[in-house]
This record gives sequence, C-alpha cells and structure tokens, in this order.
Amino acid sequence: MRVLAVAIALLLSLFSAASHAWWNEDWSARKKITLTHPAGEVADAPVLIRLHTGNFDFLASNEDGSDLRVVAGDDASELKFHIEKWDGLNQLALVWVKVPKLAARTEAWLYFGNPEAPPASDARGSYDAASAVYHFNEPAGNPADSGPNALSATSFTGTRIAASFANGGAKFDATQNLTLPAVPANGGWSASMWLKPAALDGALMQAGGFSVALAGGILNVQAGTASVASPAPLVDGKWQHLAVVVEGGTLRLYVDGKPAGEAAGAAAPAGRLTLGNGYIGEADEIQLAGAARPAAWIAVAAAQGPEGTLVALGEDEGSESGGGGIWGTLFQALTLDGWVAIGVLAVMLVVAVWVMIAKALYVNKVDRANRAFLDTFRELSSDLGALDKSSRMADAFRHSSLYRLYHIAAQELAHRFPDTDASHLAEQDKNLSPQALDSIRASLDTGLVRESGLLTRLMVLLTIAISGGPFIGLLGTVLGVMITFAVIAATGDVNVNAIAPGIAAALMATAAGMAVAIPALFGYNYLNSRIKTVTSDMRVFIDELVTKLAENYSR
Repeated sequence: MRVLAVAIALLLSLFSAASHAWWNEDWSARKKITLTHPAGEVADAPVLIRLHTGNFDFLASNEDGSDLRVVAGDDASELKFHIEKWDGLNQLALVWVKVPKLAARTEAWLYFGNPEAPPASDARGSYDAASAVYHFNEPAGNPADSGPNALSATSFTGTRIAASFANGGAKFDATQNLTLPAVPANGGWSASMWLKPAALDGALMQAGGFSVALAGGILNVQAGTASVASPAPLVDGKWQHLAVVVEGGTLRLYVDGKPAGEAAGAAAPAGRLTLGNGYIGEADEIQLAGAARPAAWIAVAAAQGPEGTLVALGEDEGSESGGGGIWGTLFQALTLDGWVAIGVLAVMLVVAVWVMIAKALYVNKVDRANRAFLDTFRELSSDLGALDKSSRMADAFRHSSLYRLYHIAAQELAHRFPDTDASHLAEQDKNLSPQALDSIRASLDTGLVRESGLLTRLMVLLTIAISGGPFIGLLGTVLGVMITFAVIAATGDVNVNAIAPGIAAALMATAAGMAVAIPALFGYNYLNSRIKTVTSDMRVFIDELVTKLAENYSR
C-alpha cells in the first residue's frame, strides 16, 4: 500500500511539473489554445485565432503585439504565424497560425508579456508553398498576396469594407471586379473563400474554362466539361464558405465545409481568375492553391466562421502563478473605458472617504467644544463680555462655534460700552435700545450663516459622489458592452465564452459606481444630521444670548 501511495505521489508530481512547463522564462504570460476538429487529420492548416477583450488581456501584451509567440503543445516547438490585424486600443486582433498537424484535438500555447521581444510575425511562412492568400487588409491599392508566392492581384475596382468577415473585405456591385494571377496547378487546383451575397443571381468567378455563377442562390460550377450545381441555395446577407477543388479530372464543390456536388471531366482553370462582373455582395479571405485541398482541410477553413467551434482559448497563466481566478479574469477583460470609469470612481471614493472622515472629526470637535463653552457661559452673572477678555478662554474654545458667536456679541458690547460690567450701570448709562438689540441679533445671524457654511463645506463632494458615481459607472458599463458587442461582431467569435467576460467586466464599472455612492450616502446622512444638531444649538444659543443681553443691558 505504501509503495502504491509513493507511486501515485510521484506520478502527480510529474504531472504537475509537466503542466507548469514554460517555453521561455522571458515571457510572463501564456494562454492555452485548444483546436477541436473531428473531421480528420489535416497538415499545414492555417487557423485563425480571434483575440478580443473577452478572451485576451491586451494590457499584458505589447502595444503592437510584437511579443506574441505561438508554441506547439509540446511547449518547445514554435509555430509560424502572422498578425493580420492588431488594435490594442480597441482590443481586437486577428492572428493566423500554421498548424503542422491538426488532429481531432490539438493543443498549442499563445505566449505574450515580453516588452523586449522583437516581432516574429511571418506571413509568408504561415502558408504552404502552393498558397495565394488575400486578406483585403490593405488601406488601398490592389489586394496583396500574404502567401509565399507574392501573387498579388493585378486589378481591383471593388469597394473596400473596413469590417468584413475577418478584418477588411471587398464589396462588389455587379460592375466591379477583382483579377487574380494564375496559380500554377501542380496536380490539382483549389479555391476557398467567404461570401456574403446581397443578391442571389449573377456571375461570381470566371477563368479559362472555369466559371461559378449564382442562379436563385444555387451555385453552378463549370470546370472543363464537368458541371456541378449546389443542392441548396445560398442565403443572402449571411456569411457562407465556398470551396471548389479540381483533382485528377474530378470537380468537387463544398458549401460551408460540406460536400455539395462532384462531377468528372474537370480541368483546372487556365489563366487569370476574375471575381465579380455580375456578383453583388461581399467577399473575404480568398485562398487559391495550386494543389487539391482535401475535404478535411476545407472543413477546417469553414469551421472558422462566426458559428465555428474550431478554436477555444483557455485562461491566462502567469510564469509564477495561475490565472488569478474570477477577479483576474474580470480585470483582464476590462476595456480601456472601463478602466477610465473605475479610475475616476476610485478618485471619487478616496475624496468622499476623506471628506467623511475630516468632516466627522470637525463636527465632533465643534460639538465637544460647544458643550464645554455652554457650561462656562451659563456660569456668568452680569458681565456677559467677561469670557472675551481672557486670551486663555479664546484658546480653550477655539473650536467652538458658540464661542465665535459669543465673541461677535462681546465685540458689539465693547463697541458700545467701554465697561460691560452691569454693576457700573449706576455710573454710566448702559442701556441697549431695541434697535441696538436688533443690530446685535443681525450680527449674530450673520455669524450663524458663516458657521453653517464652515459646517457644510465640502459636503457637496458627497452629493456629487452619491448622484454622479452610479451614472459614471453606468456610462462605463454601457461603453464596455458596446465595445464587447462591436468586437464580437468584428471578429465573428460568437459564443458565451467570448461574450460573458466582456459583459461581466463592463458591469464592474456599475458596481464600482455603487461602491462609491452607497458609503457616501450613509456618510452624508449621518453628517447632515449632526450638522443640523449643531446648527440648532447655535440658533438656541443666539436666542439665549440676546435674551440675557436684554435682561442685563436694557431698562
């Protein structure tokens, strides 16, 4: 039994070491890529990895993605890849990876987090020697070939689309066209592309002895003497994958990765291939090859559409620790606008907490000093200005708002009488007329307003936090959700794993707004009640003081 336990522990330790193997310690983060393709084994398949705010932490990578590396599942062999698009600001990237051998389940690693890493994107190395690939990601000019043969388009009159199937795309209006150079057919020929027709009739592609046309959505393909028609029509306004293969005199048609027809007597196209001149709609990711692509290869290409399940990305892993749990996932998925909103709210929270603490301390000092002053004031007999004649008293009651009001009344008496002692009334006429009492009350009311201003100073910051915090958080959430859906639409990666992290992270801004507003609300109500109490004490004191002045200095 002990031997079995030791063996199990040894196996677990080996498994742990293997699972935490690290390709290169210069990279601080990685993410597992899982490719699921049950249609059969495929060699040198180009796989599109769509990165966005829901599945990748762009803040942990370089601004241009230069630190990106793709490593095989053995965590040792680097894979060829190239970046079609990298937008760190909007947190969107498209990366093509050349997978040497794609089985039913294949794993790889996406490494990032090395500020010193040079760019490693290699477009020509990402495709096999027979390929000509057109991404339509150029801002202008003829579409360039990203493959190894540099077979760029010879003419293009279509309209460029900024956000198409993957990145940029081409749009045709039946009069526009795209002309691609001939791809040498070495034992076969293939064409693969994504189409989004806006009309279901018209010519699609033409070349010497080869044509593809739409008739009511039905694809009609002619290659030599072979002719094939798709069993079901295409759908307008929806992205669909089309592939045509000529191999050994056989013509094969595939729609959305599935066989749609086959005929004998086919010949590979001769000369240049023209796309358009009758087609109305969009096209993107056109791949031509001077080789016959197997059905499994075409299924891989079709599985990379908006509803495809080929690629799944795991959680981020750090070189020293795991992915950081749920909160780590949320913070990684947080977009720039969310960080800005949470940053503003964090400043508001700090200011609100500081105001609440400072104001609570101030109100407590004023309240204690007022109670102490009242005890002393009520011990006075006839000379109501006696406390103001002592500098020690002024220092002792410097925090008392009641003392400051008393000081105003004492100064008013000093201005009217050189000696405020009521015992000398027989020697001097120390009489306060009703008008004088009204004047003193007016001065005291002015002092009350000033003292109330001191008590309520900075309280407006709490009201701003209460009312503005939730709205700032809501703004961050709305913008975050908008960006998440826009990125999902641009990448075409529509699944709950892509949407949920972005939306959950966007909701963090609203949660942050509530976290600012709720404490500020409680603090404001508490402080407001204390301030009202102090203000009421000052009003009562003014009435008491004026009454005593009338009693001692009026006949």
